[in-house]
Amino acid sequence: MQAAFDWIGRQFKQGCLEFRTPDGGVWTLGRSEPRAVIHADSRATLRRLLVNPRLAFGELYMDGHWQPADGDLMDTLKVAMTMIGSVETPAWIRRPRILLAKLHELNSPLRARRRVSHHYDLDHALYAAFLDRDLHYSCAYFHAPDLSLEAAQQAKCAYIAAKLDLRPGARVLDIGCGWGSLALYLAEHHGAQVTGVTLSTEQLDVAKMRAKQRGLQQQVKFRLQDYRKVEGEFDAVVSVGMFEHVGRPQYPIYFRHMQRLLTSTGTALLHTIGRTSPPGALNPWIDKYIFPGGYIPAASEVLAASEPSRLILTDFEVWRLHYAHTLAEWRRRFNLRRAEFERRYGARFCRMWDFYLAVSEAGFRWDDLVVFHLQFSRDLQRLPLTRDYLYRHNEPDAHPALA
Repeated sequence: MQAAFDWIGRQFKQGCLEFRTPDGGVWTLGRSEPRAVIHADSRATLRRLLVNPRLAFGELYMDGHWQPADGDLMDTLKVAMTMIGSVETPAWIRRPRILLAKLHELNSPLRARRRVSHHYDLDHALYAAFLDRDLHYSCAYFHAPDLSLEAAQQAKCAYIAAKLDLRPGARVLDIGCGWGSLALYLAEHHGAQVTGVTLSTEQLDVAKMRAKQRGLQQQVKFRLQDYRKVEGEFDAVVSVGMFEHVGRPQYPIYFRHMQRLLTSTGTALLHTIGRTSPPGALNPWIDKYIFPGGYIPAASEVLAASEPSRLILTDFEVWRLHYAHTLAEWRRRFNLRRAEFERRYGARFCRMWDFYLAVSEAGFRWDDLVVFHLQFSRDLQRLPLTRDYLYRHNEPDAHPALA
């Protein structure tokens, strides 16, 4: 079995995972630093890992077949991400993998609805336990040291509003509105008339309830609707954390619809997880258990898809470690309630969810994940000539929630 580990390990230029079993066996994958030690429950577990490591690593953890020797999952994932980042995948492997991934990402309206339901129609109480009070399920913006998660999510909303450059009464479309957090913010703080669309029935119910509680049901409308079915004209179109579910075959359609829905003087903002590496495929464990049919785009893929739409790219910003900080706080809050969730959902679910949050954080800290902010307009003269206007929301009196 060590020969098989050695054959696989030749591709890693950095890092080493050492596997130990109760019968005294020791096997190593990779030969250099940094190093992490894993306790596996049997040799059968290691054989399963060898067959399909990209999927089995997470599955075996979910099922309790391995654990970090020092009990710290993040230390193990740091080494694993370092090893993955040191690999140069040959084109003859990468190209067929990308082709198969694109076929898997074909998301018809019906298929998209089913895939969204897999993750977002889980019990609302689960998300409420680890998200901020306003239920933002996307990267927060830590523009100042020591911001709480709540303040950082409000800062994200303020920054997005600045990039949309909203006028009072602006008609805004929120594609993938989640539980309504951004839509309600734009209505409350900018007087916007917001339409939010989602494919999750759970999210829709919660969003409508929250709008009613705040007395905003006439100002904010939520719909169970695919973005491809939306009609009308909007002064601003915003999409936060939804583009990851679109799938590459639908990118041209997505941007054509954004351009069609945006007024001639409108502004659009796309907030999506992105990769700093070339195009690839979604991790198979994430695809199977967390976000089926999703994909994290390279910048080249987003730009190539947006160009034919005649949208003008007016700003492109990369957020680096903001999501790592966000995920770390989500995981901390989730684990504070873990005993409760184990009673409700079982130990396997909790190990899955903890692994999802941890491996996602590790991806932003030590692998190729970042967040892209792309601002679009249809008019070269629509926005100010410099970026100064984007940072007014950071001034002390700009937003009471940040004080």
